[in-house]
Amino acid sequence: MRFGVNWDYRCPFARNIHEHLVTALKAGAPWEVEFIPFSLSQVHVEEDESPVWEDPTKEKDLYAVAAGLIAHRDFKEVFYDVHQDLFALRHDQAKDITDWNVLSSVFERYGLDPKAIMDEIKGGEILKVFRSKHEDSVEKYHVFGVPTFFIDDTATFARVMTRPKGDAKVARDTIEFILDTVIKHPEFNEIKHTQISR
Repeated sequence: MRFGVNWDYRCPFARNIHEHLVTALKAGAPWEVEFIPFSLSQVHVEEDESPVWEDPTKEKDLYAVAAGLIAHRDFKEVFYDVHQDLFALRHDQAKDITDWNVLSSVFERYGLDPKAIMDEIKGGEILKVFRSKHEDSVEKYHVFGVPTFFIDDTATFARVMTRPKGDAKVARDTIEFILDTVIKHPEFNEIKHTQISR
């Protein structure tokens, strides 16, 4: 099955879904997944303000996802690990993912050159890809946040509260439940518990 899922490393719910995705994919789930970048900073820009892509004061907000895009494009053999570790920096370690030194620690762990990755970001092409993917999802599908699933020319926001904790069956079952619901039940627009049991 082919589908896309967007992300911004700042969202804990994107972290949950992407942990399920990566855990299942690493265990052999037969999916072809497009990882689609999204900027939560851009979503919060007021109409009279410059887009984040054009605002030097917001440049650091784009580093993590831009670096994730580079890892996906150029270093597929370590992308899943880099992707999970970038989420972990923010949500497990409470680190500042706008700090390049913090992000660099992940790249170095996998033998990637942080300077080369930053040079690529500064070159601007990867930011054009980032912007294009973000704007396309907003304009075409009215996407407002992460994680959003893109299936058969539809977009569906899906928030999952749990993490797979390394269990590939749980991970695969979770993603397949979402896919099945989106595909077979398009009449469901929103289902949300009013309270979360802890």
